[in-house]
Amino acid sequence: MRYNLIFYILSMAFKHIGILFLIPVAVAILLQENKEILPFISTALISILIGFIFSINNANKKDIDNIKKTESLITVLFAWLLFSLICSIPYLFYGFSFTDACFEAVSGVTTTGGSIIQNYDLYSKTFYFYRSLTQWIGGMGIIVLFIAVLPKISVAGRQMFYAEAPAPTEDKATPRIRYTASWLWGLYLTFTVLEIIALKFLGLDLYNATVISLSTVATGGLSLLSNSILGYNSAAISICVMFFMYLAGINYILIYRTIKNRSFASLFKSEEFKVYTGLIIILSTFLAISLCLNSNYEFKTALLNSFFEIISTVTTTGFAIDNYINWDAASKAILFLAFFTGGCATSTSGGIKIIRWVFTVKYLKRELNKILHPKGVYPIKLENNIVNNDIITQMIAFVAFYFAIFALGTFLIILIEKNSIIAISASATAIGNVGPGYGEIGPMDSFASLNSITKWILIFLMLIGRLEIIPFLAILNKDLWKN
Repeated sequence: MRYNLIFYILSMAFKHIGILFLIPVAVAILLQENKEILPFISTALISILIGFIFSINNANKKDIDNIKKTESLITVLFAWLLFSLICSIPYLFYGFSFTDACFEAVSGVTTTGGSIIQNYDLYSKTFYFYRSLTQWIGGMGIIVLFIAVLPKISVAGRQMFYAEAPAPTEDKATPRIRYTASWLWGLYLTFTVLEIIALKFLGLDLYNATVISLSTVATGGLSLLSNSILGYNSAAISICVMFFMYLAGINYILIYRTIKNRSFASLFKSEEFKVYTGLIIILSTFLAISLCLNSNYEFKTALLNSFFEIISTVTTTGFAIDNYINWDAASKAILFLAFFTGGCATSTSGGIKIIRWVFTVKYLKRELNKILHPKGVYPIKLENNIVNNDIITQMIAFVAFYFAIFALGTFLIILIEKNSIIAISASATAIGNVGPGYGEIGPMDSFASLNSITKWILIFLMLIGRLEIIPFLAILNKDLWKN
C-alpha cells in the first residue's frame, strides 16, 4: 500500500474541494446574508489546508497512472470520509452538536436526505442552499468530479471511478474515462439547469427553484420546507419534480448514448431501463388502487401521490407530497418494497440498483433450471452480454452483504431505540440512501429524537450504502493494509 500516493491524490482533491465552499459565500453575498459567510470561508480554508498538508507526501505521474485497485478503494473511502467531516464543519457554526453535524453532512453528501432539523424557521437561505449543494456534489460523486477536472489523475481515474460507484459491468460512455466523467457531469448540470428553468416557469422564485433542483437531480430530497414538496401545494410543481426524479434514476451512460444516437431506440433496448420503468408503473398502480380502496383517496389524487412517492422512493430521492405515515398498512407495505429497489446503474440513485435485481432473478431462474436439468448449460446474460463467473460472484456477494448489513443495523437499532418500526425503516432508508422512514422518522418528521448511538449507526450505513459496500468490506481484509 503506497500511502504517499493515496495522500497525494487526496491533496489535489481537497485543495479543489475548498474552492467549492466559496459557492455558498457567493450566495450569502447575493442574498445579503453577510453573517453567513464565516462558516463557509472557514471550511474552505480548512479543506485547502488539509490539501497542502497531504501534498507533503509527493508522488509522480507514473505512480498515479499505476495505481492499484486496492489503493483506489482506500483513496475513495478516505476521500468520502474526509469530505463528510469537512462538510459537517459549517453545521457546527449553527449550533449543531458534533453528532448532529456529522449526520446532516453525511445525509447530504450521500444524497440520503434524512434530517435532524425540526424548526425550519431557525436557519437562513444560505444554510439551505448549502445543504442542497452538498447533495448535488455528492450525487454524481466527488471522485467523478475530480477525474473530470484534474488531468493528472485521468489514467488512475478509471480505477477510482469504479471504486466510487461499482457497477456489474465496467460500462463507460467514451473510450477515455476522463471524457466519460466530463460527459456525466455535463448531463448532470444540464438536467439541473433545465429543472430550474421549468420550476421558474411554474411560478417559483430563482432561489426555491435552484435549491429544489439541486436536491432533485442529485436524488437527495433535502427540502426547504418541513413538509417537503407538499408545502408548495402545486400539482404542476409535483409533476415537474417527479419527472426529473425519474430522469435522474436512469443510467446516465444510456442517456448519453440516446442523445448521441439521436434515437430513443437505445433506451427501449435496455433491459434495465424497461424493468426500471415497468417496476415504477406496476408499484404505482397497485399503490393507487390500495389508496382508493383502503384509505378512501380520490382516484386522481391517489394516482398522482402514488407515482410521486414510488418514483421518489425507487430513485432514493425521499421527497414527499403526502404523509404516508397516515396510510393504511397495505399501502405502506407496497411503498416499503420500493426501499429495496434503487434506480439504474450509473445514476445518482442509491439502493441495490435495478440491474442487480435483474441479475438476481436470472440467477435464481438458472439455479432452478439446473435442479431440473443438471447437465444443461444456462449462461446468464445482462444487456445481451454473457456474465462471467467473477461478476456473478460479486453480485451475489453484494446482495447478500447488503441484506446482512441491513439486518445487523436493524438489530442494533432495536436494542437502542426499543422500536422495531423505527429500526427496520431507519436501517433500510439509511443503507438505501432513501431518506425518510416510518414512525417518528416519517417524511414530515426528523431524526432528531433518535439516540446519538443510533445516529452514528445510520451515518455508517449511509456511507456504506453510497459507496455500495465494496470499499468498506475491503478495509476489513488485513492483507489490504500490507505494504
